[in-house]
Amino acid sequence: MNTYKNTSGNSGVRCYEIGDDFVRVQFREGTIYLYTYCSAGQKNIEHMKKLAKLGRGLSTFISQDVRNLFKKKER
Repeated sequence: MNTYKNTSGNSGVRCYEIGDDFVRVQFREGTIYLYTYCSAGQKNIEHMKKLAKLGRGLSTFISQDVRNLFKKKER
């Protein structure tokens, strides 16, 4: 997984992994969520990829737009 830049300094996101049709996101407490085209929609996943690479806004987008649209929760 790639370390999230966290340019704002207060994100709950620690790391992310990007695939062709998914984004895996690890939060500070260690939980990893898998978001896919099928679970969250292609438009949302592509936006999450952009935010992850920028290192800003991913946690907010997840909490406001795709919170429960994950395919799998890993601990």
